[in-house]
Amino acid sequence: MRRREFITLLGGAAVWPLAAYGQQTANPVIGFLSGRSSGEAQYVVAAFIKGLGEAGIVVGQNVTIEFRWADGQYDRLPGQAADLVRRPVTLIAASGAVQAVQAAKAATSAIPIVFVTGDDPVKLGLVASFNRPGGNITGTSPVAQQMEAKRLELLHELVPKTVSIAMLVNRSNASADMQTKEAEAAALALGRQLHLINVTSAADIDGAFANLVQRGDGAIAVIADPFMNIHRDQIVTLAMRHKIPSLFYTREYAAAGGLMSYGASIADSYRQAGVYAARILKGEKPGDLPVMQPTKFDFVINLKTAKAIGLEIPNKLLALADEVIE
Repeated sequence: MRRREFITLLGGAAVWPLAAYGQQTANPVIGFLSGRSSGEAQYVVAAFIKGLGEAGIVVGQNVTIEFRWADGQYDRLPGQAADLVRRPVTLIAASGAVQAVQAAKAATSAIPIVFVTGDDPVKLGLVASFNRPGGNITGTSPVAQQMEAKRLELLHELVPKTVSIAMLVNRSNASADMQTKEAEAAALALGRQLHLINVTSAADIDGAFANLVQRGDGAIAVIADPFMNIHRDQIVTLAMRHKIPSLFYTREYAAAGGLMSYGASIADSYRQAGVYAARILKGEKPGDLPVMQPTKFDFVINLKTAKAIGLEIPNKLLALADEVIE
């Protein structure tokens, strides 16, 4: 059986095919609840499964996974979380928008929850503290909003004469306000205008680029958000077409043709979540496992894209880069 047949990803719900492996229903079931879409999130699913395997839990042998995808429509998540609780699952892995974590937490205080969220889980009231989460929940937190200042600094180094920077924001995401506040404070400190553009559909993204070109914004950044991941190719293509210098929050954008990215490895955060899920399935209590935070942040530059849009990358930035795509 080819790998593409191994995972069945259909619309809002996807299920590991039990019959293909002679799976017994007595085995634990992980409910994978995500605000992302199945198509673009396969690499993080693979990372999560890798983490499970590192801790001795093998999908198809001693665990199964049921998926629920919100496809960027976050209002679906409470119903999907409740559906997983009714099933019932043994553990919920919640990720891809803080609403997924909030929905899981609201749906159950008994089933263990392992999250991946870029938001501060303490400020949001998801856990009591990073060291001692308490209750039935723990996970990994790349704290995306704390990276916005650094990203804007990198854009400033790239295009120092730019007065105005555009930033795509999805206001339907509960974490958008925290991220934009930090970004606005950083822009103010740099003496730059930050042009926030709300996008909630593919058509909005097209309009956003027309808007920023008309305004004369000299660069574009994108708030960390699963909706943006779903439309990653569209955003990268438009930035290339309009020759707009761009900076993103995860390497996947740079690999897809985005100019630059800076942030923690999202895939590694999912791998760590898989390790935690396995440890909990083996008997550890989620509330006793500290929330994990990244220790390494990667700065990636796509030189091929720089050449395509006629931009010379300063030597200072090239020296700082962890990876240069040529």
